[in-house]
Amino acid sequence: MLLSIKNLTVHYDGVQGAVDINIELAEGNIATLIGANGAGKTTILRAISGFTHPTSGEIWFRGERIDGMPPHEIVRRGIVQVPEGRRLFPYMTVLANLRLGTYLRKDRNEISRDLEKVFGRFPILRDRRKQQAGTLSGGEQQMLAIARALLEKPVLLMLDEPSLGLAPMVVQEIARIIKEINQQDRVSIILVEQNAYMALSLADKAYVLEVNKITLEGKAKDLLNNEHVKKAYLGG
Repeated sequence: MLLSIKNLTVHYDGVQGAVDINIELAEGNIATLIGANGAGKTTILRAISGFTHPTSGEIWFRGERIDGMPPHEIVRRGIVQVPEGRRLFPYMTVLANLRLGTYLRKDRNEISRDLEKVFGRFPILRDRRKQQAGTLSGGEQQMLAIARALLEKPVLLMLDEPSLGLAPMVVQEIARIIKEINQQDRVSIILVEQNAYMALSLADKAYVLEVNKITLEGKAKDLLNNEHVKKAYLGG
């Protein structure tokens, strides 16, 4: 098992953010966390990334316990998060933002090759490489955020609301890119999404969070046909 979260509980500012969470992700798979705003999805990602320390429970990655490690050590192990809202440096160029994704890398001779690979996947970023990141469209900014994360050579890529605020056609393109990264690059993915149909269509395993707890889990394709999920998240 690539990632195993066991009985995880997280508090912040004295409030429970996630309660008794158990999640498993197999190597090469996509898992999605769906639920309303405030259900605890981002809290779980922050705990995995080391930005929030669990109150109790354990997080294991490739057989090593990582809860309590500082974020940069977790990134070194191959866990990379693309946060909600992209979190780019708006006054820096596209190329400068991309190069930040290589900051912890030691294989300097491989970086140019990987940058070319990123430009091949996101040609618009090559065209915009000298442009300030803050002047890009929302879809282009999301592509830049994902591309920057890919330059960190992730084993596990965590995406927090990648479709937020994007037009339907751009959402389709982001979904295609996520699937391509998983299948072609062999990168495992945790996808947090309020676009439940997109998330369940992409994922292998799904977890439904309500009031900071997992209330439902199973194969994503099965949850697409679950009556509660249809009514609560799919408009059915």
